[in-house]
Amino acid sequence: MIDAPGPDDAELVVVAPAGRIRGRWGDGVARFAGIRYAMAPTAERRFLPPVPVHPAEAEMDARHFGTVCPQNPSLMDALFGGESEQWDEDCLHLNVWSPQPSQPALLPVMVWIHGGAFEMGSGSSPLYHGESFARDGVVFVSINYRLGSLGFLELGGLDSGFAGSGNAGLLDQVEALRWVRDNIECFGGDPRNVTVFGESAGAMSVSLLLTMPATSGLFSKAIAQSGALASARPVQQAHADAAEFMEHLGISTVEELQQAPVEKLLGAHAALSVSRMTDPERVIARFGSPLSFLAFRPVADGRQVPLEPEAALRDGSAAGIPVVLGTNLDEWKLFAMMAPAADSRDSVLQRLSLLTGDPEGALVAYDQEHPGASPADLESAVLTDYVFRIPAGEMADAQRAHAPVWQYRFDWASPALGGLLGAAHAIEIPFVFDMVEDHRLHVLVGAEAPVELAKAMHGAWVEFARSGRPSVEGVEWSARGDDRSVLILGPEPAMQEDPQGLTRRFWADWTSS
Repeated sequence: MIDAPGPDDAELVVVAPAGRIRGRWGDGVARFAGIRYAMAPTAERRFLPPVPVHPAEAEMDARHFGTVCPQNPSLMDALFGGESEQWDEDCLHLNVWSPQPSQPALLPVMVWIHGGAFEMGSGSSPLYHGESFARDGVVFVSINYRLGSLGFLELGGLDSGFAGSGNAGLLDQVEALRWVRDNIECFGGDPRNVTVFGESAGAMSVSLLLTMPATSGLFSKAIAQSGALASARPVQQAHADAAEFMEHLGISTVEELQQAPVEKLLGAHAALSVSRMTDPERVIARFGSPLSFLAFRPVADGRQVPLEPEAALRDGSAAGIPVVLGTNLDEWKLFAMMAPAADSRDSVLQRLSLLTGDPEGALVAYDQEHPGASPADLESAVLTDYVFRIPAGEMADAQRAHAPVWQYRFDWASPALGGLLGAAHAIEIPFVFDMVEDHRLHVLVGAEAPVELAKAMHGAWVEFARSGRPSVEGVEWSARGDDRSVLILGPEPAMQEDPQGLTRRFWADWTSS
């Protein structure tokens, strides 16, 4: 039930199971911002699972965005057009954009989970506003969830009562999806047609949500942009990460952690991150994966997240849920700007030896696929594959027996920053949100990014949410079956059969040997 909207910039009220919610109407879209979906995770609730909110007796003011999770300043956030947002531990808010909440026909729902390495970002970032989706007939939802130590510090090794705290941020996402299930119909959305999608840490979250029993019935489709199941840490590594964090913090008990000022937690987090980013070989040698730069990410604890997420997916944890997933051609070029790159072929071989027992064989395969590439570009290609492309392919293999899977690779190379980024990590986001003409993003994609590609990618995502089948005009985007067809999203979208097959086969042969 909704009070009818008036002219632009008018206020309007939705009456939902959560209570009366006052938002704004403008330019054909209703926006409800900063809606609380769980109790403040503060004081004794710090590090514990989210607590659902009771229906509010007083009217909720959703005219302005809420506070976001505490986080350290980020060069990446500034690069992607981020603006300074007020943060507070009381951050479990979501935002809804709807084209016409009062219409009787229920619209598809898309729930966006933001990225940011599980330590930065928010659902209210200007990069993630939902007007473009709402104007195309989608009820769009973006969410905040706990980040860094507040959301992903596994304390079960210190106190069994806090076992599972390493997945508090994931459980926030689950609670937000429950709120959507119970309330979204009052905003014009169909709770039986919910697509969950995200990028980077958001895509890793989406991938893990597909394996979690707690998400059963909460969404019917999923899109994972540059992130897959390999993000989950073993419990042993999560305990080691927690111990290293506590050492930086200079305290030893959970009680002290719960009482520590959040600024102190952020300081220890920053120190831990710097120590890992400046010595990548040590991190990879210790934990076996470049993802271990991220000391705070989900935990394969066997409670909320299966001990082997890929095996759970292969066994049918997400049976019947169609999936779109893919990566960007030059993912690692973004991270290469923040960590020392290989400066010789010997350096590439040294880092390859930390990832595979056949570094010479790997280098031969990459030389063939990237003839004449510099050591830095070879390393970028290796790490793009190891962290993003190969896990995405393995996830597709695990799911395809249970539902259709469409794969893509985003190849458009940004001219920004002198061409250093290429088709780097996160470059596709302005295309998905159809925002390439926004001047704030020209530092990322340049002033002449192809609008046609943005319309095609955004339209494919909307059509997938609407019908369960993505489509791009002029291309037959086939669901992944026995073939290895991938949609290449460049200036002229086209299908390719098993692109970069040589290096894919190398990693497949190595992991199976």
